[in-house]
Amino acid sequence: MAVDHDRNEAGVATGDDAERRLDLLLDDVTRTAGAHIGQTYLQVPERHVLQMTTSIGAPDRLAQSWSRIALAAPAPVPEAVRSRSPVWIADRQELARGFPRVALAFPYTVAMYAVPLATDGDCWGALLLMWPGSRREGLSAAELRRIGAAADRMAQVLRDATARRRPVRPREEPLVLDPKPREPVPVAALVDRFSDGFAELDRRGRMTFLTERAAHLLGGDRAELTGTDPWDAAAWLRDPAYENAFTSALVNRQPTAVTARRPDGVWLSLLLCPDATGISLRIRPEDSGENERDSRGEMPRSVHRGVRAEEEVLSTPVRAGTLFHLLHLAAALTEAAGVGEVAEALMEQMRPGLGAQGLALTVVDEGRLRVIGSRGFPPGMTEYFSGRLTATRTEGVRTVETGVPRFHRTNAALLGSYSRDQGFDAVKAFAFLPLTVSGRTFGCLILGYDRQRPFTQDERAELVSLAGVIAQALERARLHDVNAQVARGLQEGLLPRCLPHVPGVEVAARYLPATHALDVGGDFYDLIDFADHSAAAVIGDVQGHSVQAAALMGQIRTAMHSYARTGAPPEEVLAATNQLLLELDSDLLCSCLYAHVDVPGRRVLLASAGHPPPILRHHAHRAEVLDPPPGLLLGVDEDPCFQTADIPLPRGALLALYTDGLVERPGKDIGDSIGLLADQFAEAHDGRLDLLADEVVAHAQKTADQDSSDDMALLLVRCDVAGCEGAGADPARPGESEHGLPPTR
Repeated sequence: MAVDHDRNEAGVATGDDAERRLDLLLDDVTRTAGAHIGQTYLQVPERHVLQMTTSIGAPDRLAQSWSRIALAAPAPVPEAVRSRSPVWIADRQELARGFPRVALAFPYTVAMYAVPLATDGDCWGALLLMWPGSRREGLSAAELRRIGAAADRMAQVLRDATARRRPVRPREEPLVLDPKPREPVPVAALVDRFSDGFAELDRRGRMTFLTERAAHLLGGDRAELTGTDPWDAAAWLRDPAYENAFTSALVNRQPTAVTARRPDGVWLSLLLCPDATGISLRIRPEDSGENERDSRGEMPRSVHRGVRAEEEVLSTPVRAGTLFHLLHLAAALTEAAGVGEVAEALMEQMRPGLGAQGLALTVVDEGRLRVIGSRGFPPGMTEYFSGRLTATRTEGVRTVETGVPRFHRTNAALLGSYSRDQGFDAVKAFAFLPLTVSGRTFGCLILGYDRQRPFTQDERAELVSLAGVIAQALERARLHDVNAQVARGLQEGLLPRCLPHVPGVEVAARYLPATHALDVGGDFYDLIDFADHSAAAVIGDVQGHSVQAAALMGQIRTAMHSYARTGAPPEEVLAATNQLLLELDSDLLCSCLYAHVDVPGRRVLLASAGHPPPILRHHAHRAEVLDPPPGLLLGVDEDPCFQTADIPLPRGALLALYTDGLVERPGKDIGDSIGLLADQFAEAHDGRLDLLADEVVAHAQKTADQDSSDDMALLLVRCDVAGCEGAGADPARPGESEHGLPPTR
């Protein structure tokens, strides 16, 4: 809704000088860049949102639908702010590739350019410009310079205002600048003679001119309808399909047709023809014969063309923002795997978009309400929500018991019931929404607002719909978490709980399951103590993610223990394990690296079965990738040839064994990735192995694809002859390495 201020000759609200200068700059850059829509977003750091403060070229209602975007949302404007770099979207296809959620909720063919308003390391917000249709050729160098200069000037205005301790805050509702008025229509008398009605809409959607016939067809008085928008003038046009037709015409800048049914049963054909200054609307009644039902009571075929299929318009009007929120939330929750991710999506993205001060997600757990996610509520209130017995008569419990949403325009009723509980007076309005799936209510979504809220029928319908989408996603996430917990428990049971202590040897191991894989994987590691100051370090990777892979991994670990303890050399241990896989008749293969560490002899005997090569880091901070003789994967051939390499092991040397999930990245040469890992070990500081292992795995997580389906396993072995009895070197004190640090196990 436009703010009613005095305006200067440019049509911009007067008031705070910095705000006025920002508005003037937006108006100027929108016109000079040839954009038909321009908007300014400013950060609200304490709410983690970007809020639109000014818009030009879009109607009030449309601007409000886009007025608040979570800073964490995957959208062009937040991306420009987060990256401090402009984001160019040439058309709808490119929008779908880069920001699929936005494309789903914003189905219009436009080109857009989001530019951060940044200066001196601070980013204040973003400038968003849109052009109709496709601009595959992009922006010219001159246009880029012009827009960049305007963004720099806007950022400078924001910086100067902050320096004067008068920072610019976004308006509660965006200021929608008036487009320049068009010349009076000289042919009004001519068009009034037609049976069709005609109206002229400005870019804010208001009818600046309409014929008597148009007013009659819309069911109102011409003088009263002038200056209003059609869906305010005629309540039966408040269906999202009709509003979307106007939005499509305005944004796509293409003629758009839709058919609407008046309450008296008359069907009207609406044709919207846009240009740079507004939209011409033609209203034509369908022929009387077409307004009648056929013998079967159905609408004639001609009425179905380009029209809603429903017989009646919605009995309860729904805001245009409903569809946006539902689609955006559905897209976000589709990507959420577990309960934690669902809660995070709600906190980071949906709470700001709903304009709620606080959001809490509660579920029934063993007779109590448990908060699984909360943001924005006073601490005392969140504690009150959590742990409440379902036998108590709190508002959340009532909502769960009845499955009926509860809306409180003010906090008066709750203060009367819960006056002793800290925090309720700070929240002025509440919505308690049931989380129901298949007729069963298992939780409650609680929204709190920092001011009284009327909760219109439109908003109630929207919030209930949103709660339904959230409930379905949460139920799927809860099932996912249960299955994942069982799978992870199985895998943890198959991996060693702790590694043995071998004199003169420090070890640290890390295992990280795949990011989005639900099934268990086949990565494994082990350390076998031979009680003669030597040990075998083993690492391997069974193909695939499944219970079968995990079971085979457990069998391989057990077999290698047995074969190794017979005193067999590394190549024979691998050969015997290979024979076992063939006898098991498994379709799965396994890579493996077996390292026999001889501490007093200062050497390591290596044998590989198609596994990534180990890395040896010398005490002098020099690392090398070892190259043991290659061997076939286990389970490939009945008579493979495995060979053992004898590698010197200097005192204090570190041997790193790992699986390919730690280094393999799409589109990158694995040899280069292994080299980078070796460099990381070379540059690492001396110290505790567990800290080094954490550092290596954390770095691997940062570089891994977010949707990675490969586990990571790491086994670090450091040898210190001084820790071995009878080695001849000066022994360190019991329980310490040469650096005075306790050995990591």
